[in-house]
Amino acid sequence: MSQPATAPEAFEFNTPDWNAIDATSVISEAVLSCSTQVCLSTTHGDLRLEFSQSGVRLRSAAERDYDYGLILNPPELNQLKLETAEHSCTVSDGNLSLSIEYSPFSFELSDASGRLISQSPTDGHFVRRHRVPPLAKTDQGWVFSVDLKSNEAIYGLGEKWGALNKRGQLIRSYNADALGVNAEVSYKNTPFAWSPEGWGIFSHTPSIVLHSVGHPSWSQRSYIIVVEDHCLDLFIFASNAESSNTQPGNSAYRNRGMEIIRSYTNLTGTAPMPPNWSGGVILSKAYYQDPAELLAVARQVRDRKMPCDIITIDGRAWQDTDTRFAFEWDKSRWPDPKAVLDELKALDFKVCIWEYPLISVKHDLYKMFDLNGWFLKDKRNGQTYLYDWDQQAFGDVLSSLPKSGIVDFTHPDAYQYWKEAHKALFDMGVDMIKSDFGEQLEDNNMLAHNGETGDNLHNAYGFLYNKCVYEAAKKYSKNGPFLFSRVAWTGCQRLNSQWGGDPQADWEGMIGNIRGGLSWGLSGGPFYATDIGGFYKDTRDDALYVRWAQAAVFSAHYRLHGIGPREPWSYSDQANEAVMQALDLRYRLQAYLQKTMRQSVDHSVPVQRAMVLALPNEKQAWAFENQFMFGDDLLVVPCFDPRGTVEFYLPEGEWLRFDISNLSAGKSIIGSKVYQQTLALNEMAVFVRNGTQIPLNAKALNTAEIPQASDGRFEVHEYWPSS
Repeated sequence: MSQPATAPEAFEFNTPDWNAIDATSVISEAVLSCSTQVCLSTTHGDLRLEFSQSGVRLRSAAERDYDYGLILNPPELNQLKLETAEHSCTVSDGNLSLSIEYSPFSFELSDASGRLISQSPTDGHFVRRHRVPPLAKTDQGWVFSVDLKSNEAIYGLGEKWGALNKRGQLIRSYNADALGVNAEVSYKNTPFAWSPEGWGIFSHTPSIVLHSVGHPSWSQRSYIIVVEDHCLDLFIFASNAESSNTQPGNSAYRNRGMEIIRSYTNLTGTAPMPPNWSGGVILSKAYYQDPAELLAVARQVRDRKMPCDIITIDGRAWQDTDTRFAFEWDKSRWPDPKAVLDELKALDFKVCIWEYPLISVKHDLYKMFDLNGWFLKDKRNGQTYLYDWDQQAFGDVLSSLPKSGIVDFTHPDAYQYWKEAHKALFDMGVDMIKSDFGEQLEDNNMLAHNGETGDNLHNAYGFLYNKCVYEAAKKYSKNGPFLFSRVAWTGCQRLNSQWGGDPQADWEGMIGNIRGGLSWGLSGGPFYATDIGGFYKDTRDDALYVRWAQAAVFSAHYRLHGIGPREPWSYSDQANEAVMQALDLRYRLQAYLQKTMRQSVDHSVPVQRAMVLALPNEKQAWAFENQFMFGDDLLVVPCFDPRGTVEFYLPEGEWLRFDISNLSAGKSIIGSKVYQQTLALNEMAVFVRNGTQIPLNAKALNTAEIPQASDGRFEVHEYWPSS
């Protein structure tokens, strides 16, 4: 199916022939033979309904040939009760009730507290009952719509740089090399959205999904989903009316958002616990030219007492750009890479290296993959598809990239080879992989081993690629598996952590990058990192660098990265001092971070929590989308102003300004108010509820220096404020 380059601005709902689906009858035989499933005969084939503890599954009789393992834990199905009438039926499981009208197919889902979600007939049209089809089949795919209340907010849909509340937006679930954080396109997508009203929808597909979330060109009062697939598989999640609160650390209220996110991750997989060292500072740039420069920086880090755990050897730093990627070091610059890694280990660094899933035609490894059929094919001629890089997209940032083959991870032998090829790297001393790219399947002339074409495989490709690399790390890394990936789709949250692509090195780049992480957290991905200082370009902006470094203290992972040096002393003395203070705080908070990460693993709550997730019953806070909670107890207000001005909302209650330079609590601040403050360069706007103590571990320059209990937990040295 041919795909548009961008999401259309409008969808043709105003013609009578939009293929609305009529359900003609319930197939009673299916009900009798399977009491956990109800089948409906429709004008476009059978539809199947199943209920579980988390909600309702609606799917077509047609199924995809290729599953990809996006669903990790299929739900246990409930027994169903069916009541039929001439033009309708009701299906229930004792908790949820689904009332279905046959012509056209439409439904209303309710629980004991009342209606949760519906496809209302009140949005009528002069020539038909529903102006927007509740369910339809078109040449483009399936159309599914539900009502939105006039003030209802919608969250999720992956890493997006704009407003966290997606109401009014038109979003395309399609992974892309976004080249920044300024448009709708992003690296990490998932067709999963939820409402604080207590429902969510997940489209189980690797295909493109369009989301008109009250988008006025389509319908300001409807959430319309277009699934560009020949089959339909929707999970409609419902927060359990009988459920107790699932908010970690606070039993005063229910958190329907967390319940829905948890239902999604129960289905598609939860994140594993990252190793302790991954919470330390990751030092990187694009790129260290040779081993001499790399080791000189590593020695400076230790000589200057900069807290740091990991140093990254990026793409061109260890690979020959003309022949990459080939699991080998550029011999002209790295005659003895093992000796370099040994010296980094002696300096107490973990080592991260870069990769991507393409192989240059100029390397002998290309010949082997080509001979074995391990690349994506060109269906026009049956030969290896040659990917030709668009150099205009990169300008002078990257040297010319050669034509390349794209590794076909649907081929079991290619998958196995790629995974096992990492062994030598881990044996040499590599600890962590930065898996880059994976968005290049943009042409339906691409053909995979399993028969899928480019756009049909496109989104799942990022999942397969990162799953392969994570399995390699899990099998061979000597210090615990940790994967840092850029591209992500449904299920990638179970492959450790993601970073936020290539933000512009300006204030809007910082804002967009942080919002992208918050949006990913609202979509089931708990661990995220930004490029501190911005990736593009080297602006040498002291205030920007300091404010970004301060905000990132309160994220799952912390990486200094960009074009040009990102070491603190490469900026002014004042900036160096402020960032070194931020790094010290990052390491004092490792015990708190470790506890928060454990909550993420156990509850699927992100480390950085947008206000809607942290304060579900305080709606006035939701509008403040540029502030967040770091774990249960720290409210963080990043500074996005070169003059140091911040405006923020403090929730109800009494709050204290968090400042570990003074272990005594200062004057309390009354909440339920908006404040404005001006910060000195070394000050941060971070707040703690009065009466809450923040655990601090001992100062350290490396996580290995922090005392640990026998179970691996960091020991608490003292509390702020002191009692």
